[in-house]
Amino acid sequence: MIIFQFIFLTLQRKKKLHDSFSVHGSVIRVSLLKGISAQIASAAAKVDAGLPTAIAASSLIAVGTSHGLALIFDPNQALRLCLGSTAVGAQYGAISALSINNDCSRLLCGFAKGQITMWDLASGKLLRSITDAHPPGTAILHIKFTDDPTLAICNDSGGSVFELSFKRVMGVRTCESRCLFSGSKGEVCCIEPLHAKAELRDHPITQYSLLAMASLTKILVIGLKPSLKVWMTFPYGRMDPSSVPLLAWHFVAVQTSVNPVLAFCRGDVVHFLLVKRDESGAIHVTKQKQLHLHYDLINFTWINSRTVVLLDSVEKLHVIDRQTQEELETVEISEVQLVYNSSHFKSLATGGNVSQALALVGEKACYQSISNCGGQIFYLGTKSVHVMTLRSWRERIDHLLKQECLNEALALAWSFHEGKAKAVVGLSGDEHKRKAVVADRMVEILIHYADRTMKKCPDQGKIQVMEQYFQDMVPVIVDYCLLLQRMDLLFSQMYDKMRENSVAKGVFLECLEPYILSDKLVGITAQIMKDLLLHFQDKNLMANMEACIVHMDVTSLDIQQVVLMCWENHLYDAMIYVYNSGMNDFITPMEKLFKVIAPPLAAGKSLSDEQVIMGNKLLVYISCSLAGRAYPLGNIPEDLVPLVKNQVFEFLIRLHSAEAPVDEEVYPYVRTLLHFDTREFLNVLALTFEDFKNDKQAVEYQQRIVDILLKVMVENSDFTPSQVGCLFTFLARQLAKPNNTLFVNRTLFDQVLEFLCSPDDDSRHSERQQVLLELLQAGGIVQFEESKLIQMAEKAEFYQICEFMYEREHCYDKIIDCYLRDPLRKEEVFGYIHNILSIPGYSAEEKQSVWQKAMKHIEELLSVSPSKAADMISVHFSDQIEQIIQTLQDQHLLFQFLKSLLDPREGINQDLLQLSPSVTEQFIELLCQYEPDQVLETLQFLEVYRLEETIQAVQKYQLHEASSYLLEKKGDIHGAFLVMLEWLQSKLLTLTHEGEKSTEVPSLKNIEDTLAKTIALCQRNSHNLDQQQREALWFPLLEAMMSPQRLSNSTVLCLYSDCKYVLLWHRCILQYDLYVLFFLFLLAS
Repeated sequence: MIIFQFIFLTLQRKKKLHDSFSVHGSVIRVSLLKGISAQIASAAAKVDAGLPTAIAASSLIAVGTSHGLALIFDPNQALRLCLGSTAVGAQYGAISALSINNDCSRLLCGFAKGQITMWDLASGKLLRSITDAHPPGTAILHIKFTDDPTLAICNDSGGSVFELSFKRVMGVRTCESRCLFSGSKGEVCCIEPLHAKAELRDHPITQYSLLAMASLTKILVIGLKPSLKVWMTFPYGRMDPSSVPLLAWHFVAVQTSVNPVLAFCRGDVVHFLLVKRDESGAIHVTKQKQLHLHYDLINFTWINSRTVVLLDSVEKLHVIDRQTQEELETVEISEVQLVYNSSHFKSLATGGNVSQALALVGEKACYQSISNCGGQIFYLGTKSVHVMTLRSWRERIDHLLKQECLNEALALAWSFHEGKAKAVVGLSGDEHKRKAVVADRMVEILIHYADRTMKKCPDQGKIQVMEQYFQDMVPVIVDYCLLLQRMDLLFSQMYDKMRENSVAKGVFLECLEPYILSDKLVGITAQIMKDLLLHFQDKNLMANMEACIVHMDVTSLDIQQVVLMCWENHLYDAMIYVYNSGMNDFITPMEKLFKVIAPPLAAGKSLSDEQVIMGNKLLVYISCSLAGRAYPLGNIPEDLVPLVKNQVFEFLIRLHSAEAPVDEEVYPYVRTLLHFDTREFLNVLALTFEDFKNDKQAVEYQQRIVDILLKVMVENSDFTPSQVGCLFTFLARQLAKPNNTLFVNRTLFDQVLEFLCSPDDDSRHSERQQVLLELLQAGGIVQFEESKLIQMAEKAEFYQICEFMYEREHCYDKIIDCYLRDPLRKEEVFGYIHNILSIPGYSAEEKQSVWQKAMKHIEELLSVSPSKAADMISVHFSDQIEQIIQTLQDQHLLFQFLKSLLDPREGINQDLLQLSPSVTEQFIELLCQYEPDQVLETLQFLEVYRLEETIQAVQKYQLHEASSYLLEKKGDIHGAFLVMLEWLQSKLLTLTHEGEKSTEVPSLKNIEDTLAKTIALCQRNSHNLDQQQREALWFPLLEAMMSPQRLSNSTVLCLYSDCKYVLLWHRCILQYDLYVLFFLFLLAS
């Protein structure tokens, strides 16, 4: 993948080329047939042959002319025959169609005035002159031999198709004609019989002599033998009426069999039909993948089973790979000056008696100007003949080389090597042989590429310019040498050339890195390895150097020198690898790393970032060594695995380190790893114990390491509760295994329990509880007396431990106390109670005990979360709600509970509750006390309450608006109005009295809102009242609002000396005047 990415980038850096050219090179070659072209021009001048009009190609090439002559050329472009005469041409008109039979012995000529002639191509004799094969007055558009030399097909400008059967009876040559398709049913303008090559003549489908016909509206496939039969019809659908119908057969290998495929097109979509014969003799046609184009076609030609050549309406050739539908090349051929058959389609020679639709198609018709044979396509121009052929694979590469496109040439050659190239010609033999031939050519190109690279190197200017130049060029050489697996070429000739320039050498060495890292480059010479490491060191590319070292065979290098370099540059992975793979030494790297991290850990100091990295690498290295894996990658040789494991264990359990100071504590290596990362070190040991077989030595090692761990950690106060807990969790897991052979004194577990549950130590409470919980979950519970464990956990307030133990004993009701006492998990109690009471799997007795416990603590549960408690009660305690209400002493808590329970906005489904109205009324009264502003909105949501009792409650707390709402709901409109009127009057009165006593202005907005609500009440109900009742509403309201206006000139306003107060007062009065007008309007209505 890396290689192809690089090749792509390299191509991007080169000068811009046409995309298909850069990938496929030049696929086709269009050449002028100079000899034939010259003789056509000469015949026109010397014998008045006229202009060329039609061409047919086989082993001979026939060219028809406008004056009725047929010129026959051999493969060397020599004129062999000139058939016919201008006199015949004057009578028959121009040759409009030609056909040569399979053995190249006969030529059929169709003429513009409808006649047909047959010629012997060996002697040049006229064998038949046919004038009655089809209706007179129509031109011959097509004439085609079938594979049966006695059978041909012709198509005239009337749109009819005829079968011509040639016979010779008593020395007399005859021709019998049979109409296959009448133009009166739809004009056919293209026919194509199925031809099979000699090796396919025995194919079972050839016995049917299939013929494809294209009319202006549909495609037909018929069989001429053994009897005439239509096998398929296919309508075009909508298309441009000027588009030319096209047909072309070819035998194609599909899966395991070879069958004919018919390509047909009209416009910009090519359809492919696979034609098969089944065992019963029936023919089946299957649609294949379509080819969608962005141009209209005027010709379609198979050049082989995988490659097709298309000619569009602007005379551009398109070479297409049929399977991938990829366009391989586009070539402009307008200089050919292609001959079009328009005059014949219009039947100008016979008076132009054709339909308008056929004449329109004929504008772009060039059926008789293009002929293919043997992988060549011939194009007839007005003055010349051109031939198109596929280039051989060597020609395509050489064509790129001539244009100095070396990168593209190598990429194309590699596609030939891998069998991924398209339209391949000339590469034969088995796969191994083909690859060898292409590889030899690629080596030649690479040597030329290297010489050219060094020769064109910029010899002056900035060093960056030279670096960029070689970064563009050198990787290509390296990539292709490695792709071809020619390390001999790469490390000899190529490297020798690159060494001449230091910059090229550096780029060369850096190009090896991705192959080394992917283990695709083995067998690097010692000199290359040495140069590579020195280059990375000089460039300070230490990370790159380390990554490469761990993939190299370092036995040929100076081990000590490499180790020293790795240590000095902190390349610890590389150092470990060199010791392991170069000297089979697995212990020395551990000793070197321990010497760095042990002293600060022993002194209780924090490690630097570098030391932490070393410690982590040490742990991973020990883990790999004990697991039989090489570090940092790969595997230790199988014969060394037992030895390495024993060496590492012996190293870890050493009583003292080499060159130990006098004050060193025992077992320094185990102690250091425990201090560095207790959990990870114990995980390493756990994984190692998993791999151990129960042999005597393994059991001894396990017991020995466990004894050392206990001695180091239990007898030492340097370790935290978490670290000690990790050790005993590790031990509990080991002891819980079925085949356990370890022995641990049970009193040690009791000591750990005492240590973790110490009530005098409040530090790290959560940590100590979590450690003990992990220990119990790992199987350590079997090491403790359960009653003592619960007692100590309760004393230490380890409620999660208590929960764990109660759950084992199925004392689910006691777990509720654990949640309620745990300040961090109180709110989780609701989910726990819900699960016990809802989820199957618990007995009725267990559920009942939990239910009773919850009821007992219901007030405490409500104090934890009224909303969650209400949700729980509505589901599991709905029958006890009124009892719960009676037991609650705290009125505010009762209010919170009822609000969560009864307010629909809280989300509880009210349909589940079967409550008496008194409960709702009790809630409303509490709401009046604690949240009076919410009473009205809540009343609008609630449904189950009695109006009289509720009205008394809200009136008790003087909630006027709520009282008015309830009275209106009751139907007492006048009572509701009086409440609102009294409320409004009290506010107006307050306004005037406060004006006399203070300089503070009451809220006018508040009065306006009250007035608006009162008016709204009157408006809502006026249409249901009679005149007298309406007056009882509106006139008192009008009177109430006019009373402040009488005070506008009184001494009261004099108290408002500040201008802003006066303005506010007048704004209010103006607003009232507007309301007065509104009242009059209502009364008038």
